[in-house]
Amino acid sequence: MKIAVYSKIFKQQDKACIQELFDVLHEEKLEVTVHNLYFNQLKNHIDFQSNPDLYEKYEDLVIQEPDILLSVGGDGTMLGATTLVRDSDIPILGLNLGRLGFLASLESKYLRQSVKQLKRGMYSLENRTLLHLESSVALFNGLTFALNDCTIIKRDTSAMIRIKTYINGSFLNSYWADGLIISTPTGSTGYSLSCGGPIIFPDSGNFVITPVAPHNLNVRPIVISDNSVISFEVEGRADTFLLTLDSRFESITAQHQFAVRKCDFCIKTVTLNDNGFMQTIREKLDWGKDARN
Repeated sequence: MKIAVYSKIFKQQDKACIQELFDVLHEEKLEVTVHNLYFNQLKNHIDFQSNPDLYEKYEDLVIQEPDILLSVGGDGTMLGATTLVRDSDIPILGLNLGRLGFLASLESKYLRQSVKQLKRGMYSLENRTLLHLESSVALFNGLTFALNDCTIIKRDTSAMIRIKTYINGSFLNSYWADGLIISTPTGSTGYSLSCGGPIIFPDSGNFVITPVAPHNLNVRPIVISDNSVISFEVEGRADTFLLTLDSRFESITAQHQFAVRKCDFCIKTVTLNDNGFMQTIREKLDWGKDARN
């Protein structure tokens, strides 16, 4: 079994956990390949015991064919990992060294037993739907997909914007708001949730349209089929607005034409046998902490 390890940045406070990770990977005799930028940060702090392979980009992962990519960090790191994995069908497992960790649900205290579970095949794979962006100009260096959400947001100091929204060509609404979030089920526990959107199960087959600070009390989040094509026209006093895919952003103008739909490929995530979606939301949202339970 071969494990690809990915992270954005090494923090000294995480040294003990990361050393344990490479120790247990070595003990279990698993092949390891490490993102080269991350390896350069680790090499003076971590004892690898044997030299790992290195990779840099999507094409390297396709050639090396790891069985699982282990994302070390928080949910943001895992979102970054999707831009490496893309349509390669390499499953992603997130080791949470961040704060909440809905996506990166593997906690460091269970690291050793979890690696043993991986080696024994005691896990399942879950297909996560992606959003795909279509636009009149090239954006995001061709990486026009998002695991969590696509958002249209006003600039920091500008007035609210007007977002005319269409579903399959039919007019839905003009949103007067600070912005609009189009969320996948995976992203429903992220930005959309903080703006009042519902939690959607990963296999529900839906998207959520959630306004950000709407200037109308009657405007609420709406759940639609993920077979829908959602298109937009944006207006405002400012010349530019922000368009985001997960944590990546581009500046757009009212002249840009764009729409989002379901992507043609999915991201596979690893679920350990004792750590499903319902357990994750119970733990992360403190459900069941009521003293009456």
